[in-house]
Amino acid sequence: MSTRIAARRVFVDGVFSPATVVVDDGVITAVTPFDPAADRVLADDEVLLPGLVDSHVHLDEPGRTEWEGFATGTAAAAAGGVTTVVDMPLNSSPVTTTVEALDAKRAAAVGKLAVDVAYWGGAVPENLGSLRALADAGVVGVKCFLSPSGIDEFGHLDAEQLDRCLAELAEFDGLLIVHAEDPAHLHDEGALGPRYRDFEASRPPMSERAAIRRVIDAARRTGARAHIVHVSDGEALDDVRAAKAEGVRLTVETCPHYLTLDAAEVPDGAGAFKCCPPIRGAGNRDLLWAGVVDGTIDAIVSDHSPATAELKGNPDFGLAWGGIAGLQTGLSSVHTAALSRGIPLSTLLPLLTTGPARIAGLDGLGVIAPGAPAHLAVFAPEEEFVVDAAALEYRNPVSPWHGQTLTGVVRETWLRGEPVYRRGDAVTRRAGRELLSAASVVDA
Repeated sequence: MSTRIAARRVFVDGVFSPATVVVDDGVITAVTPFDPAADRVLADDEVLLPGLVDSHVHLDEPGRTEWEGFATGTAAAAAGGVTTVVDMPLNSSPVTTTVEALDAKRAAAVGKLAVDVAYWGGAVPENLGSLRALADAGVVGVKCFLSPSGIDEFGHLDAEQLDRCLAELAEFDGLLIVHAEDPAHLHDEGALGPRYRDFEASRPPMSERAAIRRVIDAARRTGARAHIVHVSDGEALDDVRAAKAEGVRLTVETCPHYLTLDAAEVPDGAGAFKCCPPIRGAGNRDLLWAGVVDGTIDAIVSDHSPATAELKGNPDFGLAWGGIAGLQTGLSSVHTAALSRGIPLSTLLPLLTTGPARIAGLDGLGVIAPGAPAHLAVFAPEEEFVVDAAALEYRNPVSPWHGQTLTGVVRETWLRGEPVYRRGDAVTRRAGRELLSAASVVDA
C-alpha cells in the first residue's frame, strides 16, 4: 500500500523545505518535490517532522503500574509526537537487572504499545560480571547510579565498581548510562520542609560535577562508552567539552524541565517540580542552552519519571517522590523556550530525534529519508495551548507545566505510515513493536 504525504515544510536533511514523502508498506521509499495532489496535504500552518525518539522514559511496568504503564506511557509518547521510547530499568518491579526481569517486562508490554519501545538494563553491584547476558537478551545498554537511586533493589556503584563495570562493557563495546551525582556532596536525607531552595541546596551542583569527572576518568582509563543522563549543571559542560575534545567516548543529555523551568519560580510545597538532580536557576539554564546550541549536549529527552499523585503531592520536598512527568509536553515546552531565545526548531530537532536514537544504538530512526520507517509527526509550531494536566495521557495527572501556555501542538502521529494518534481522538491504534539490540524486531 502506497501513500504520499505532502507539506510545504518537511524536515529533511536538517532543514525545512516543501516535499512529498512517499510511504510503501510502512517504509519511506522516496522524498520528492511538493505535490498538491498527494493523498494527504498538510495545512499551511503544519510541518511534517520525523517521529521523535525519547531514550529516557520510566514506564514502571510491571510492579508499579499505578505510577505509569506501557499503555498510558506510550499513549503519552504518541500524543507528544514521540514514536520510539527507551524504557528505564527502574522503577519497575522487578528492576531490569537480570534476563528473567527483562522477560517479565517484555511480557507485560504485550498488546499495550502505542509506539515502539526498546529497553535499558541495569548495572548494580550484584550483577557486575553478568552484563553481557543482558546485552545478548536485547537491552541497548545498562544504567547505573553513583548515588542511592531511591529504589532499595537498585543499588548504586562506588568508584571501584564503576571501573569494573566500564571495563566489562568495554570488552563487548557495551554502553553505560550514568545517573551522575556524588553522594559525598548530597545531604537530603529525610524531611527538608516545603521550601524549594532548601531542597535545591541539598543537592548542589558540585555533586553532579564531581560524579561526571569520575565517569570521564573511568571512561578514559577503560576506553568504554559512557553517557551522562539528565545533566542539570551547566558548568559541568566545560568538563564534557574537554573530554570530548580529548577523544573520551562520552555523550550527554539534558531534559525539558532543566531548559524551561527556573528554580526561583518553583512554588514552595510543589512536589510536581521535584527531580534529582534538581531544577536550578536561570543563569544555569542559560549555560545549558549554550550547550544545546554549540553541540555539547547530544540529546534532549524527558526523563519521564511519574509517580502517584499522593507520592508527588507531599509538600515536604525531602519526602515527595522525585521525578518529572514530561513525555507528552517535551517538544512543546522546549520549542516554546527556544522561540523566546530566537533558536529555530531546526536546531532543536536533531537533539529530539537522531541524537537520542544514536545514543541508544537505534540507527535509522528520527529521520525522513528513503529506507527509514515512516514514523512521522504533524506539528503546528505556531499554535498555542494551555497545559491541563488532567487532559494528558499519563496515568497520574501531574505536570509542572500545568496552567502554562505553550507554543506548538502535535496534531497527529504516524507509526510505520499509519496514524496512531490524532489530537482530540487520543490513541487510535496500538501497533508498537519492541526494538531489541540484537537487531531483532518483534510485534508486541
